[in-house]
Amino acid sequence: MSEHGTALGGSNKTDAVWRLRSRGCWQEAAELLRPTAETDPSAALDRAELLIEQCMFTAAHWEQAEQALRLAEAGAATADQRAGAACSRGFLAYVASVLGPRDRLDEAQAALGRTSALLPPDAPGRPLLDFRRGLVAENLLHDRTAAWIAYRRAHEGAGRIGDELLRSYTWRHLASLSLAAGETERAREGFRASLTIREELGFTVGVAPALAALAEVSEAAEAVRLRAEAARLVQALGGVPVWLARRLNPVPAPAAPPDGRA
Repeated sequence: MSEHGTALGGSNKTDAVWRLRSRGCWQEAAELLRPTAETDPSAALDRAELLIEQCMFTAAHWEQAEQALRLAEAGAATADQRAGAACSRGFLAYVASVLGPRDRLDEAQAALGRTSALLPPDAPGRPLLDFRRGLVAENLLHDRTAAWIAYRRAHEGAGRIGDELLRSYTWRHLASLSLAAGETERAREGFRASLTIREELGFTVGVAPALAALAEVSEAAEAVRLRAEAARLVQALGGVPVWLARRLNPVPAPAAPPDGRA
């Protein structure tokens, strides 16, 4: 399982929300936005994105994210707001398809298609839309070529608008595709760039996945160190991301009782 990301962020986020989010305290961050989310569509969408990201890292709390997103959808009045809500809807459906109880591919594709119809070609929301389309192509449709094209568009667009967190995600996913194609050096470059950005931003909850990814293309001794560092960080954050915690600390098989009974 690889990490799949949302690029919630921007100048309208308070430092407190960012600090909580970056440590994996999504509930607390969402509570800070609750007072304005009832009347401000932008705050409602920001809150929904936080709770969808929580689903991505915990594989839980689905209904809370759904409720927050329905509030954002109901309050969306402008084309940009409707596009943002549709993009979030597509991402939640994608995350639920990968980590949740059922396949929601059709919903994800339909919502991202609505987003595309609502956004002008040069809209600031395009890079995030392209990234999420890449996720669907790679992990639900298993079309690496389409994923690569979408990730490249997202990567270049994120650079134009200065969204470094999104670039940390695009670096990682482009690197994963490079690794799958046998291009180890290119993969190493991308994984290292992703890790550097996350460390510089202080996106602590996203550092462990970046460490584990870099370990995949590192020499044996360095790989052991990177995985150990990732495991310590996951433990310090309470076991998130859950899918990475399982991979770094697999549950051992139960020991047989002394008398040999199962």
